[in-house]
Amino acid sequence: MSAFRIFDVAGSGMNAQNLRLNLVASNISNASSVSSSIDQVYKSRQPVFAAELKNAMDKNSSASGVNVLGIVENQAPPVMEYAPNHPLADATGYIYKSNVNTVEEMANMMSASRSYENNVEVLNTAKNLILQTLKMGQ
Repeated sequence: MSAFRIFDVAGSGMNAQNLRLNLVASNISNASSVSSSIDQVYKSRQPVFAAELKNAMDKNSSASGVNVLGIVENQAPPVMEYAPNHPLADATGYIYKSNVNTVEEMANMMSASRSYENNVEVLNTAKNLILQTLKMGQ
């Protein structure tokens, strides 16, 4: 494995966690959104990650980066609330609230933030090791 491959691996991890943080921010900002239709209400979104299979299967490479396979919506039903006087109430008097769990999203945010920081530390350590190696030749 090339010494510079670590930059690709850590960079792909940082990109994945950046996407995760953006989705958490979107979910939290839409947590209190309301709709008059069960089909139009905001649904929590989560990323789907996978290791780069071709690199993991390669016998010469022990490191693999992170691929973002996609973004999925949470299939949990939205919260129905009876509010006949609400301007967005449907014909039966119900409004539909987002299925975002803010406690879960805060935990996701802390996890993604720490993972991002860990990847930054990996990059800094790799950079320092390469610089120290180059100094050995002086």
